[in-house]
Amino acid sequence: MRLAPIALTTLTLTLSACDGGGDPVQQALRDASAENHAATVQEGVVSAPAHAADHGATPGDEAFAASEAAMHTGMARASGATVDEAYIAKMIEHHRGAVAMADVALAQSRDPEIRRMAGLVKDAQTREIAEMRAWRPAARPAP
Repeated sequence: MRLAPIALTTLTLTLSACDGGGDPVQQALRDASAENHAATVQEGVVSAPAHAADHGATPGDEAFAASEAAMHTGMARASGATVDEAYIAKMIEHHRGAVAMADVALAQSRDPEIRRMAGLVKDAQTREIAEMRAWRPAARPAP
């Protein structure tokens, strides 16, 4: 089973959020995920996932290559002065990537269920992008 870089990043964040108390299995998963992510995105430049060299890109992989690369590049470049601002900037790029991938599925898939799901993803992610763009930092109370 191949995991996309985003899934691996999510796995890393999920596992790092759980204090496994030094569980060696969780640590191995965190290490493998971090290595895969580092190999995929280096200094804001997206490279091919490690598994792509082993198996070659499939037509399905190639259909999403441009949108995936743009999303990773955008996320790597997005920043903010605070964690909150960086989160919003990076998530906007992440959601833009989801919209671009949904556009590929809508343009190329003939499966009605895939097209339905892609339409739902595009609508939801577009709404969430607007919500994130409208976000402003909460006023901090005076010390």
